[in-house]
Amino acid sequence: MKPMKNLAQYYVDLLVKLGILRFSILLALALVALAVVVQVGITLALKGHVDDIDIVRSVFFGLLITPWAVYFLSVVVDQLEESRQRLAKLVSKLKDMRSRDQELNQKLQQNIVKLNQEIEERIKAEEAREIAMVDLENEVHQREKTQLELAERTALLRSFIDASPDLIYYRNAQGEFSGCNRAMEELTGRSEHELVGLTPWDVYRKEIAQSIVETDQDVFKTNSSITYEQWLEYPDGSKSFFELRKVPFYSKDGDHLGLVGFGRDITERKRHEESLEKASRDKTTFISTISHELRTPLNGIVGLSRMLLDSPLTQEQHKYMQTINVSAVTLGNIFNDIIDMDKFDRRKLELFPASLDFDEFVVELESLSTLMAEQKGLRFDLDRLTDLPHLIEVDATRLRQVLWNIISNAVKFTKEGGIVMTVSAEIEDDFADIIMDIEDTGIGIPESEVDKIFAMYYQVKSGKDNLHAVGTGIGLSVSRQLINLMGGDITVSSEEGFGSTFTVTIRVPVIHEEEDHSIQYESQRPLNIFMVEDIPLNITVARSLLESLGHKVSVAMTGEEAKANFDPAVYDLVFLDIQLPDMTGFDIAKDFRSRYKQLPPLVALTANVLKNKDEYRQKGMDDAISKPLSVGAVQEVLAKMTGQELPQTSQVQESVQSAIGNEVYSRLLDLDMLESYVSIVGAQPVIESVQLFEEMMPSYLAVLDSNMVAKDQQGIASEAHKIKGAAGSIGLKHIQSVAQKAQTPDAPAWWENITDWVDEIKNDYQSDIQVLKQWLAQRK
Repeated sequence: MKPMKNLAQYYVDLLVKLGILRFSILLALALVALAVVVQVGITLALKGHVDDIDIVRSVFFGLLITPWAVYFLSVVVDQLEESRQRLAKLVSKLKDMRSRDQELNQKLQQNIVKLNQEIEERIKAEEAREIAMVDLENEVHQREKTQLELAERTALLRSFIDASPDLIYYRNAQGEFSGCNRAMEELTGRSEHELVGLTPWDVYRKEIAQSIVETDQDVFKTNSSITYEQWLEYPDGSKSFFELRKVPFYSKDGDHLGLVGFGRDITERKRHEESLEKASRDKTTFISTISHELRTPLNGIVGLSRMLLDSPLTQEQHKYMQTINVSAVTLGNIFNDIIDMDKFDRRKLELFPASLDFDEFVVELESLSTLMAEQKGLRFDLDRLTDLPHLIEVDATRLRQVLWNIISNAVKFTKEGGIVMTVSAEIEDDFADIIMDIEDTGIGIPESEVDKIFAMYYQVKSGKDNLHAVGTGIGLSVSRQLINLMGGDITVSSEEGFGSTFTVTIRVPVIHEEEDHSIQYESQRPLNIFMVEDIPLNITVARSLLESLGHKVSVAMTGEEAKANFDPAVYDLVFLDIQLPDMTGFDIAKDFRSRYKQLPPLVALTANVLKNKDEYRQKGMDDAISKPLSVGAVQEVLAKMTGQELPQTSQVQESVQSAIGNEVYSRLLDLDMLESYVSIVGAQPVIESVQLFEEMMPSYLAVLDSNMVAKDQQGIASEAHKIKGAAGSIGLKHIQSVAQKAQTPDAPAWWENITDWVDEIKNDYQSDIQVLKQWLAQRK
């Protein structure tokens, strides 16, 4: 059986290997061959021979029948084989399924065990959950109670924080505001909601933000609190002095979250410090007043002692009287120095330049100096090395004081010989450089002390044989200050025992004598004028003046508004104020010229003294006029810019001031401007402008005061500029003049005098307004 199985398996394998068709052909050929062999064998056995027909018949029959039988058999075998293979696979899968079924049964048993355990645990957990729910309800109730208490405490704390006058704010590690109290909202002009997310750069001016950001960074870098003082600005421009403290804060995990800031307004303390300084100055003023009062009896002592020295006296009496005389002279010099020191300390050193006949000044100085030198038996010579200017603009009183101080020192410290003064001048265009040398043959100054003699209170050590007092050391210091204010200097060269030479140099304007002419103007054709001005009072005055002349006026109050509303095709003339809140008039002119090919004339409006218009033309302007506007200046620029011919000049215009003949009005009011203004628009518009000025001044002065305490020069100058423009627009000449000084921080001795100028504005503006109202009442 086994060989048969093997043979059958071989048969099936061969069928599978060769395929049904090839296997059938091969088997059919084999069977045909076998049939031929069998046929031949049988035929030989029966007949003893084989015919060809028998072989052919056998072959034909085999070929006809055998292939189909073989093919059928092969198909049946092939299908049986496929069935067998599928059955084998099914058996194999069945075995696998049985194996998996056993595994699943095992897992099912295990899961049933686990499920029973979980059911038991869940029952226990449910019991525990019910207990926990009861505890949770108690906890929630307790938490709600705690949150309510916390909310009440938070609200109470917030009310305390908001009620605090001190600044309180929070900033994160990126420097952005996270919260603040109400005081901080008032300082910044923004609500807490608006502040959140902003940085100091977004809230404060650049100068203030710079300091705030730098101190924030110090806190972040060092992780420690800092305390410092700083001026902060309110939205209305007023400033307050704050003591600021910044403290870093952290999360519960120790992460750096940002800083907490506190700020206390200590402006009143600052004002108190200023008051103490003022009290010190007032004390000095009192001392100087006493010095003035004491000089009169002291002069009597000096005169009488000198007379007694010339009378017959014993040697001892003469010695005593000489001591009295020298002491009195010394005391007089000290009083004079105290007076100058008082002025210097109270910041009163101020120049009042005026026209001076320099030839007469030199002659006067020579006469007085010669007389003083002759009284001591010395000679005084004055040499003019060059031609001197005839008229110059200088403060003659202060120049005389300086020269007299140097010459009197030369006489004081010279025993024999004399003093030589040389004067020379180099005249170039409208200025003269004047050099004055005062050379003496006195005791001289030690080389080691030459550089110190101009220091306040410094005294050169006098030789023991010198009977003259050396003074307080104040005179030369004040003298150099005065000459510096004149744009010059004082230098000295000296050799001990051989005298000294003091050189005074000043640079002064030369006055050329010319005839004064004025121009009469006719009315011009109506113009459409575009004006850029930020002060409401100036707008009211200028609009009234221009409209009364028949012109139409459109106004922009900021540079951005001017850029947005200006149309060069609509307007015949443009007035540009130089100082605006957001930019300058020069910036606007530059923008217009870059954007438009054709422009109407651009005329600058400036509150500064207008001496040279070339600077304005170089910066894009066609012309410039000063504020407050006068009828003559406006008509002149309108005629010039619109191409109308000017009428012929007339001789000196009749003075309105002389016609009025009132010294008070002339001193306090700009009568020329007021007369021309009132003659055109009437008195009522001016009265309305005065009322507007009265309403505006308290706010101007409040901001000015805060800037004074803050010592903010730019803030002071800005407010003074507004006051100057507003005062000038209604003809308050005196207030305008003082504000002009206050708005120029670059001027010499500005800081030394600004307190007095501000006080003068505050004390005088109301009385000046009353004078103006009286003047206007006469013209109704």
